[in-house]
Amino acid sequence: MSVIRVVIADDSQVARDVLRDILSRDGDIDIVGEATNGREAVELARRLAPQLITMDLNMPVMDGLSAIEEIMYTKGVPILVISDRSDAQTAYHALEVGALEVMPKPSLDEADAERLLERVRLLAGVSVITRLRRRCTVSSPTTSFHSTLMTPLRGVPRDFKHVIAIACSTGGPQALVRVLRTLPDGFPAPIVIAQHISHGFIGGMAQWLASLCALPVSVGQEGEQLRPGHIYLSPSESDLCVTPRHRFQLQPSPESSLYHPSCDVLLQSVAEVYGGDAIGIILTGMGRDGVNGMRAISQAGGTTFAQDEASSVIYGMNQEAVKAGVIQYELPLDSLPNRLLRAVLGHHGRPEPFA
Repeated sequence: MSVIRVVIADDSQVARDVLRDILSRDGDIDIVGEATNGREAVELARRLAPQLITMDLNMPVMDGLSAIEEIMYTKGVPILVISDRSDAQTAYHALEVGALEVMPKPSLDEADAERLLERVRLLAGVSVITRLRRRCTVSSPTTSFHSTLMTPLRGVPRDFKHVIAIACSTGGPQALVRVLRTLPDGFPAPIVIAQHISHGFIGGMAQWLASLCALPVSVGQEGEQLRPGHIYLSPSESDLCVTPRHRFQLQPSPESSLYHPSCDVLLQSVAEVYGGDAIGIILTGMGRDGVNGMRAISQAGGTTFAQDEASSVIYGMNQEAVKAGVIQYELPLDSLPNRLLRAVLGHHGRPEPFA
């Protein structure tokens, strides 16, 4: 059995004890070092060459964000940010500088422990690259356009034609930034997103995305009407779907669900309401959630895209959708924004469907 070498970075002795207890349970994870501040984490990453680092953000001497940036500049190592929910927005800035995923600090509860073990085992096998030390600022698009299209649907008018539904999991936040940040102000379609996320972090993710995109970003609310040129995130505590009146409805997420929120619930509702005007995108992530939703969009006559393997952190749910034969176009991540614009604006010259 291959053993995963892990470094824990947290200034709290209690937090380190909890993490050590969980990660040492099954014998396949070896805690090779512990850091009490960011500077120590950088040194241990260099000296011990771990396969994964769990990183707190609020630490003395050097904070976690600076430590991640330094580590990713010197030698790329998979980093899992484990932080308080109150640091949610800062936690997502950590993804900009190279961290792979964010999750809340666990308790010794069995469910918490299993989630942490699952993430560590998954992320330890991810290939990462070194990055520039300086955080790159994202320039907002300057092009804008506005749509006055009114399309009746089942007797209910709407001021947009297409609806874009996106499913993503591990690696999704970073992928979403690369897709959404180039879309211009006045983009003529609503964008609805189901991103698997830990409870308490969705508000921070919305604020983080809004700081990087030209379009407004918010968490979808019960009864809220869809508007073109707006990005909506599904709350983590409920499953988001759309109704024939172009409003959001929140459904209780079943306790038995492996992933929250459900990608399938959102995508299937978009397929049912918008049919051939639905555009589905499935990005990086583990599992199969979203495959049935992409199938529903395809069967309704909509357009389906998948992020390709080379640009994915985890080629999982998107791979399953490709295998299921429900994807028309499998594309590199950086090709998706242009293709999305062309699909929404009705430009010709479509690429060959994925074979």
